[in-house]
This record gives sequence, structure tokens and C-alpha cells, in this order.
Amino acid sequence: MLIDSHCHLEYEGLVDDQQGVLDRARAAGIGGFLNISTRQSEWGRVVGTAERESDVWATVGIHPHEADQHADLGAAALREAANNPRVIGLGETGLDYYYDKSDRAVQQALFRTHIAVGRETGLPLIIHTRDAEEDTYEILREELGKGAFPALIHCFTGTAPFGRQILDLGLTISLSGIVTFKNARELQGFAKEIPSDRILVETDSPFLAPVPHRGKTCEPAYVRNTAEFVADLRGETVDELAAATTENFHRLFKKTRP
Repeated sequence: MLIDSHCHLEYEGLVDDQQGVLDRARAAGIGGFLNISTRQSEWGRVVGTAERESDVWATVGIHPHEADQHADLGAAALREAANNPRVIGLGETGLDYYYDKSDRAVQQALFRTHIAVGRETGLPLIIHTRDAEEDTYEILREELGKGAFPALIHCFTGTAPFGRQILDLGLTISLSGIVTFKNARELQGFAKEIPSDRILVETDSPFLAPVPHRGKTCEPAYVRNTAEFVADLRGETVDELAAATTENFHRLFKKTRP
């Protein structure tokens, strides 16, 4: 069994055939789905799907692209939404300096708000970082100095040195279909270094479909293609990688355990 640790089931391309998307993934051996939120207005829909589908869980959070629209979102609102039993994580949150759709100071402040709630609740942070490695690392290092909190870097596409810094902080790293792309040589090399107890796989669907589906709308079923590719890179069987990533998911997201 595999778990898609990051998908957007409410996004265009998936939501219009959500039941079919889930059924196709289940038929491919995908046994769990983490439905990720990116703005407050979609929290209800994301959680609603998780309440309706027993193998789907939800997160609540604000993507850095949406930070300017949520500059006044306090920790209390995030904490209250996270109380739902189907909400198992916070995010996605983090920093994106590639598109700079929101003020960087606002992105950083909201990132720290998510961290504070994660430290208080024990819910893992799902972190997005793009062209912001230095600030992401410094905020994480500084905040971890104030007290521990669980977290992962989702859809990791950073440099190998940054990945090693993240591992040194004790965080988990999730790989998406990008690792299957021909031009992802550095990422493929680093994927071999990730400890077996610190790795997850995801689709980030409907984006970033892995080879051989590249260019199509990505679906959670395709996490199997990514897992097969990563297992081959690491000299493991798919069953070994599936067992490790599933165990890692449940250990990190403790609310998924009975």
C-alpha cells in the first residue's frame, strides 16, 4: 500500500471527477490521501471530503501565495480549525520567492504562525519552499531553538546541501513526480541519501505528473509511478519503499493512528 502524502482533491482537474479519481487510485493500491488546503475559504471543502471518505485526511493552512490575503489570520483561527479529528496537519505553509505573489515579510510572519500552532498542537507542518532556501532554513533553525515541532518539506526540489540541512534539523522530505524528470539529476542523486525513516512520496496533484504521464493532469494514482522510480533509484523494491513511506506517514501524522 502507498499513501499520497500531498494532493489537492478540491482543485480543478480533480474535483470535477473526485470519486473517479479516488477509485482509480484505490485500484492502483493507494490506501490513503492527504488533502491539502491552501487558503481559508477552502478549509470547509477539504475537511468535508475527509469526513466523507475514510481514507482521506485533511490539512488547514495558508499557502505563501495567499499570504497577503490572510495577513490578519491569527493563530486562534488556525488552532480552532485544526481541532477537527480529520485534520492531521498544518499547511501548506512556507515561503515562495520565485513568484513573489505575497509580500515576503507577510509570508514569513504567517509561516511563523503556523509553526507556533504546530508546536502547540503537535500537528506536523507541510512546508512549501521555492527560491527561499536560506530564509526557510534560518526560520526553521531559529524556531526549533524555541521548541520542537514536527514538519516536512513537501515536493522537495531544492539543492542537495539544503536537503542535508533539512535532514540535520530532523525533518522529513517528500518527493513528487519531479524526481522522475530527466533534468532532475541533482534531485535524483539526493533521493538516494534520504534515510529510509525520513522519506515520503506524493503527487501534488493535479500538478507535476510523473513520467510516463508528464504533461497530463496528475492524479493520486500516479504516486505509484513516482514510488517505482524512487525505489529503483535507491536499490529497493517498491514493496519496501511503500512499507517505509506508509510507516513514516503514520508516525509523522499521529492523528491517523487508531
